[in-house]
Amino acid sequence: MAGSWVTRWRVRAGYPLSILYIALAAPTITFIAIGAAVAAIGLIVRGAAAGHLRKLETLTTSGPYAWTRNPLYLGSSLLAAGFAIAGGSPWSALVIAAYFLIFYPAVMKKEEVELHQRYGTAFDEYAARVPLFWPRPPRRPGAAVAGNGEASFSWKQYQRNREYQAAIGVLGALLLVCLRMIVRHRTGW
Repeated sequence: MAGSWVTRWRVRAGYPLSILYIALAAPTITFIAIGAAVAAIGLIVRGAAAGHLRKLETLTTSGPYAWTRNPLYLGSSLLAAGFAIAGGSPWSALVIAAYFLIFYPAVMKKEEVELHQRYGTAFDEYAARVPLFWPRPPRRPGAAVAGNGEASFSWKQYQRNREYQAAIGVLGALLLVCLRMIVRHRTGW
């Protein structure tokens, strides 16, 4: 499959790029605070999506999925923007932007193909109504829940999708950015 390189390299590339990001970062308390606030919005978007998503069970069209076909990636982009800000350096922000621009359009395209194969015309109708990435309010009230069966947020789904791991990861990463700030302050590097 054409998009299989994405699956293989998306996570693998993330580790060395994370190290490069930290090395290039010049965080300050202000940058970290603003970045953490933006990242928190990303966690909220991802969490809301995870509470609706029933992977491989049904085509999810409710909640954030009524506004964008990729609310998890929208949330991830907000997380990335938060870390781009927290890093306090245009170079560290460039590392994050390059990673997203290389991998996420390909990931979304690959998933679009898979969803079309799995759900056929139901997905095509959904895709015609809801934008790929940038959110837009639903055009018709109630249209978002058609074909889904699960229209309200579920903490059980949130937990089943293990979205809490994103929150743990963000906290850990913010601690690393704070540590980078301390090291830079004390050593000048």
